[in-house]
Amino acid sequence: MGEYVEFFVEETSWYNDIVLGFVLPNSWWAPLPHFFRGWLRNFIGGTLLYLITGVFWCFVIYYWKRNLYVPKDSIPSRKAMLLQIGVAMKAMPWYCALPALSEYMIEHGWTKCYSRISDVGWIPYIFHLAIYLVIVEFGIYWMHRELHDIKPLYKLLHATHHIYNKQNTLSPFAGLAFHPLDGILQAVPHVIALFIVPMHFTSHIAFLFLEGIWTANIHDCIHGRLWPVMGAGYHTIHHTTYRHNYGHYTIWMDWMFGTLRDPDEEVEAKKM
Repeated sequence: MGEYVEFFVEETSWYNDIVLGFVLPNSWWAPLPHFFRGWLRNFIGGTLLYLITGVFWCFVIYYWKRNLYVPKDSIPSRKAMLLQIGVAMKAMPWYCALPALSEYMIEHGWTKCYSRISDVGWIPYIFHLAIYLVIVEFGIYWMHRELHDIKPLYKLLHATHHIYNKQNTLSPFAGLAFHPLDGILQAVPHVIALFIVPMHFTSHIAFLFLEGIWTANIHDCIHGRLWPVMGAGYHTIHHTTYRHNYGHYTIWMDWMFGTLRDPDEEVEAKKM
């Protein structure tokens, strides 16, 4: 077991060398303990992913393809977007504690993670991945819903995110504009799943960081109409009604638990 978990340490050390070695002098990060090198790498990687994704996506939908995807009166102000960036960047150091802790537990053999897909084969990998995603979807749905239903949690944590409650206040930068504990709680199902189902380590880390891209996508107010994806059309309704569409990747949990509201049906109802 000891030899096997060394594969995880070698992999995270390789990630550290790539990210930290690219952006910082070696003398700044090499003396740090392994855990803090991982946290620093996650912080730098998460910040770059958030800013690059947000800037690129805002440039496309608000400037390059101006008025094609988003009506002029629904484009958020620069002040609103800068406010969202400020909230997200204050929370980012805390967000990055979760993947650092996840890596620590994996490196110490406490989870069911495995290092290589070849350790289990492609068919078990796909099967495990599907179960992992179901657990994550279920966990995020209920975590998100309880952050609304338990009023002290909403007031203390989730209300920070829901000040963006109209189309002209939502932008891709709102995707990570949470109270730090709120953002961590909604990502915790990714870590809980590691104790339930075998999961490929690199895929787990990739999904944690893809959250940054996904949350940018579902806050751009563009309804993609790709069933059964819980896209921005559904999530915009969540930000305006507060009681619907708690799901993350898909609409299935909202459909199962009676909280789904379809954006196309909303449009039709307004026409009648």
